[in-house]
Parts: sequence; C-alpha cells; structure tokens
Amino acid sequence: MFSISVLIKGFVVGATMMVPGVSGGSMAMILGIYDQLISSVSSFFKDMKKNFMYLLQFGLAGIIGIVLCARPIMGIIDRFPVVSMFFFIGLVFGSVPMLYKKAKIEKPSLKYMVSFLAGAIIVGAMAFLPQMNSAGVDGMSLSVFFLQILTGIVVAIGFILPGISTSYLLLLLGTYDFVMASIASLDILALVPFVLGFILGVILLTRILEICMQRYPSITYTLILGFLIGSVYTVYPGTPQGMEILYSVISFALGFVLIYFVSVKEAELDEKN
Repeated sequence: MFSISVLIKGFVVGATMMVPGVSGGSMAMILGIYDQLISSVSSFFKDMKKNFMYLLQFGLAGIIGIVLCARPIMGIIDRFPVVSMFFFIGLVFGSVPMLYKKAKIEKPSLKYMVSFLAGAIIVGAMAFLPQMNSAGVDGMSLSVFFLQILTGIVVAIGFILPGISTSYLLLLLGTYDFVMASIASLDILALVPFVLGFILGVILLTRILEICMQRYPSITYTLILGFLIGSVYTVYPGTPQGMEILYSVISFALGFVLIYFVSVKEAELDEKN
C-alpha cells in the first residue's frame, strides 16, 4: 500500500499548487493521478483502509512539497519568469494526448467542441477578474475563523477543477499573503480553519465530478481539456526576447517530453494491471 510514486507526485502537486496561475488539479491530471484522487475521496467508505492510506500518503507529501518548495519555486519564477512559465506550458501540452485518449471521442462533434470552448473560456476569463488586496490576519476572531473556512471551500474548486489556479483564487479572495506567510513561518494553527474548509470543499465537489466522469466521460474530459488549454493564457508570460527565445523553446520541450513520457508509462502500467 506504500507507494513511492504517490509520494513523489503528491510532493510535486504540493510544490506547484501555490504558484500563481498553476493549478493543483492540472498537475494531478498531468501526472496521471487525478482520477484516483477523485475516486479515493468520493468513494472513501467503500474501501476505507486503501483510500485512507492513499490520501494520507498524497496529502503528507503535498504538505511537505508546499512547505519546502513553494517559496523557492516562486523565487525561480521571479528570476526567470518567461523561461519557467514556458516549462509549465510544455507540461500542459504534453498531457493533451493522454486527456484526449481518456475522453474516448469516437468522432468530433459540436457538443464536444462546445464543451472544450466552455472550459477554455471559463479559465481564460479568470485572468480578467480584478485582484483583491491580500490582507493579513492579526487575530483569529470567530468571524475570521468562518471566513477562512469559506475561503478554503472556494479554493478547493481550484484543486478539484484542472486549469483553475488555487493560488490565483487566493489572490482574488485577498488571502494569498496570509496563507503564504503562515506556511513560511510554520504557523500551522492559523491555517486550521482554511484547511478544514478546503477538505470540506473537496468532499462536496469530488462526488459530483466522479459521477460526471463516469456517466458523461467524453463531455467531462473535453471540458477538463478546455480548462487546461485555457490555463495557458493565464500563465503565458509574453513573447520571449533575445536568448530567452532559445531557452524558452528548450524549457517548453523539456516540459512536453517529460509529461508525455510519464503519461505513456502510466498508460502502459494501467494496461498491464
């Protein structure tokens, strides 16, 4: 039941989900563990021991990834914004063949095109929403406690739905600085209501999403594909200049090849099992 693969992937999802514009759900989808995460949460009581161990490993690795890597990764992005963002864009496009295969589309049709465009437009439109000023919290009053729970529920949307950035939602809600400062200072108690809200939001949303993926796989996966492609607009850093062009092309290629290779290996393992 112990899985090095789950630990590594949980660590990667946690390390990247606090980067503005990057979606935790996208990374989980790109790494090929999205379906298992959704199933483990929504069907938790069907096999409590197995699902608990899976979620525990993923969750602990994710928390470690957030604590250890969120700040360093953001430092790299601040120093090399264009090149690093092209790496993330490469990751997204590298996962497209895997997602298209999961959609099981027999032939193109209008409904799939509409589903794809809807996903892309929803995520792309988020780039035009005004950002609220992040505010710190000096004391944990009852109103602040419930506000953080509500924030956690809303932010869970960014984790469950690929392409919607968790950190971007925090910026919109004005709590990004507070959450990042609490993580950096290891002020775990201050994050308890936020985490509770996040868990509640995940539980509420995963069952709905799993039903959609089981009953309407083609439409659901084309919508998710739209979310992913739409997220490219939110992280696109602009046109590279000079030597940045070469570095950006290399960075994009590395991201594409890395995830494409991982998705192919995952598909081979699934077929064997």
